[in-house]
Amino acid sequence: MNRLIRAGLMFGNLFHVHSPALVERYNRALEHLTGKRTELTDFYIDISGYSPEIGDEMEDPLYLNHKGVNRQFILLSVEQRMSPLLNTKFSTSKAILQEFIAENEAALFALTAKDAVAGELVNSVYDVSTPRRLFDIRRITIDADTTGGTVKDAAKLATMVDEFRETEDGWYDDVLIAQMIEIAGKTGDVVRNPVKLKTMSFDQRNFWTAHFGGLYVFQDVEHPAVIAPAGKVGLDDIPMAFVFDATQRTHIAKFFQFNGLTETILEARGIKSAAILRQKMDFILIDAVADQGVDLTDLSRGDLRRLARQHSDKLPPEFHTLGQLVNWAENGGAFPNIDSNDPVYFYTLRAADTPDAELVNMLLAELAPKDIRQLFICHKDLFYSTYAAWPDAKKAYVADFLERAYKGDKAGVRDALFGHAPQLQVPPLPRRRKAPPPVPKTTVPDGPWGPPKGR
Repeated sequence: MNRLIRAGLMFGNLFHVHSPALVERYNRALEHLTGKRTELTDFYIDISGYSPEIGDEMEDPLYLNHKGVNRQFILLSVEQRMSPLLNTKFSTSKAILQEFIAENEAALFALTAKDAVAGELVNSVYDVSTPRRLFDIRRITIDADTTGGTVKDAAKLATMVDEFRETEDGWYDDVLIAQMIEIAGKTGDVVRNPVKLKTMSFDQRNFWTAHFGGLYVFQDVEHPAVIAPAGKVGLDDIPMAFVFDATQRTHIAKFFQFNGLTETILEARGIKSAAILRQKMDFILIDAVADQGVDLTDLSRGDLRRLARQHSDKLPPEFHTLGQLVNWAENGGAFPNIDSNDPVYFYTLRAADTPDAELVNMLLAELAPKDIRQLFICHKDLFYSTYAAWPDAKKAYVADFLERAYKGDKAGVRDALFGHAPQLQVPPLPRRRKAPPPVPKTTVPDGPWGPPKGR
């Protein structure tokens, strides 16, 4: 992993805590949340305030996320919103923290100038000892305040100010005035500078969780289902009719199709589909030859073609099918007939323009894991665990590729691969002009999902 760390592809953009003042604020918050303190004087934290160094020190990577639910957080600066979320247990957690910081930026900027803000992503579930418990998580509410209780005190002071103003003899209430002065010494003037964090709640209906081998839960769609790529063993108590594992490719394809969650790369507007498919071929080629002792450094397009010729016997079927798609897109060759049982099928898809696009792309990355760029962008936890088992030659190639072709323009690459440009309004064609043929679609074999599990 050191190669990834040096390239800024792992533990990148973490917030550096190194000044004595910040360390002390962090310790006050940490003690407030967990009853523990760190002896470290220099460490890095993610968007939630989790530090891998402190996790090592305490021998507890979940010291801010007990049992993987109700994640706690420590904010020392609004700059943490640019940091990643490490040890993710729910796909929604980072987006919730980012929105909370964005919606409360001015208040958090003022509060963190003097103290740390500590909080929790609260739901009604305190453990997920069984899969069924995941479905009791419906709404996440953020509970946050400074370690000194500034927000709570400010609300109390605001109530006192209202009472003082509305009471006819307020000027004669020495006790009330004394209490107001005491609290104002901690909160400042809440009339001119209100200190308040918005009460924020978030529905959690469609999400990924790391629990139980990794599950994709889709409840808020027309045809709900759970996708369990690692397998369905131990998931009998899930209160949903349909649970599919990675072997049920046709069922997953139908699930995508019924809910309008995906589109083929060839159909997507505003992208260079042939170039994207060709890059996927490169990744599959590298995966096939990485353990053959070949040099994978500084490969040109000609070098890649040479490797494909020399090791053609080792190339999997998806490489050749992608080649036929590229040939069709660029040269008008025959369009290959691809159904969901074809190993290449999920490599040809991307998420459609829906609110769950990121979750769908994350699932597609797991169903098409040889596309290392999509895997890194959409499912970092799986990327890191997979990377550890690769031959060293592939590790070096992937780290170099991502540093060179992704790190410098993350937003541009993501937009090119997954973005959704506004649909253009195309005027109808004249009657006598023959319309161009529609883009061929990859097909899914006919047939229903089948009966619900258990029948």
